[in-house]
Amino acid sequence: MSTQPRSSTDSAAARLPGWDAFALAALVFAHLQILGLAESAALPTRVQDVLRHPILGRLLPAGGYAAMGDVGPRPGDPVGLVLNALTLLGVLLYFIVDLLAPARWRIRLKWLLLIGVLLTALFLPTGKLILLRQQSGPASYTHDGGVIQTEATIQFLLAGKNPYVEDYTQTPMAEWGFDKYRTALYHYPYLPWTFLFSAPFYLLGQAVGFYDQRLVYLLLLAIALALAPRLTSGSRAQLALVAFLGLNPIMALDVIFGQNDVFVLSWILLSLVSWGAWRQSADSSHPRTWLLILSALLYGLACASKPTAWFFAPFYGLLLVSDRGGLATSGWGGLLRAVPRILLRALPAMVAFGLILLPYILWNPGAFYDDVWRWSSGQGETGYQIWGWGFSNFVLALGWVPDRFSLWPFWLTELLVALPLLIWFLWRQQRANTLVNASWHYGVFLLAFFYASRFLNENYLGYILAFLALAIFRQVGMDRTRI
Repeated sequence: MSTQPRSSTDSAAARLPGWDAFALAALVFAHLQILGLAESAALPTRVQDVLRHPILGRLLPAGGYAAMGDVGPRPGDPVGLVLNALTLLGVLLYFIVDLLAPARWRIRLKWLLLIGVLLTALFLPTGKLILLRQQSGPASYTHDGGVIQTEATIQFLLAGKNPYVEDYTQTPMAEWGFDKYRTALYHYPYLPWTFLFSAPFYLLGQAVGFYDQRLVYLLLLAIALALAPRLTSGSRAQLALVAFLGLNPIMALDVIFGQNDVFVLSWILLSLVSWGAWRQSADSSHPRTWLLILSALLYGLACASKPTAWFFAPFYGLLLVSDRGGLATSGWGGLLRAVPRILLRALPAMVAFGLILLPYILWNPGAFYDDVWRWSSGQGETGYQIWGWGFSNFVLALGWVPDRFSLWPFWLTELLVALPLLIWFLWRQQRANTLVNASWHYGVFLLAFFYASRFLNENYLGYILAFLALAIFRQVGMDRTRI
């Protein structure tokens, strides 16, 4: 048998694309298909609206618009099709770079291509819908609660009105959705940080004559994606994590249409980046305590944005004492003894949360409770309907309630499912108090709770998937450092 060394040509021929390239391709293919279906179903006039738009209608040569015609493959409109073509070109070049580029250039080129794919598949399609909305009206080309209603709450805030007292029957919300199910016209179920943080951007937008709430979401997401590589190690894991956070098909669709899960996701990611920087310094001779304070503050802002962030609190609390000696033992006694330290380190989060919520609770506690909690539990004349993809469909299908607006004791199924799972996950995390476990536990716990609840909306799945992705790619990065 020959013992001659393999030539450089043979080595290049034997190289295979990395798994991060496969992950990017799978995400993009699914995202483009789902986005195309969504636009076809929800935006029937998009082709004509693009053609007559003063900006979008002039991006391509006139002959190009004429050649593409009024009907085409999904998404149908010429601008969307060109963006899809550019996105797939970026994926193709990503594979070629992974196969051919010299090692010293490969990672930089792949980052550039990933940024390009994010632009053409996520940021620019969102910009397209923003422009179409400006032309077609505030109730078009967007989502009701994440954009239309949130913009209305900003207007109420600036007018000195309580968004939790006012109804939305005289806002563009009244033009959106199905009459029977528009109970949100009488409730604002989100928390104040969303409109408080957005208000300065709204004022800036008013000054220049242009505003869409999605601009705030895109800004926060861009910052979170830029910092997300710090949450894992190894270039492939970092690339894959950013791709999953930006392009998982459900979350990407939510960003484009303007649902607000990305708002709370971004604040939690920023909190975890700060926590990670603190954790790296915690065992050194110069721990940077200010990073821990910043992390807790940012998490408090997430909790003041949407209640989905609250479910991370038990696991994030344990992360706050993940430094040396933070948990004296791994048993329940050690956890109880660590509670005072957890509460002390979580104080910035509790202060931020309290300062943001307390004025509205004191202003009208009944209205605040009614909008944030009572509505979502289905109580009252305008409570939220039984909805989504979870266990609630068995309640409907088996005829246990007469209609979607009826009350059923979902609190019992939530308790039976969530409490044992929470105890088990806390027990597990005490024994391995890592961000990997915290992310796994949060994602699975959230899925279980909402599965057992009155509603499991499809956008929650994209949010959950983001934390499952964080867990797996954090673990991949850790495994790489051991090799």
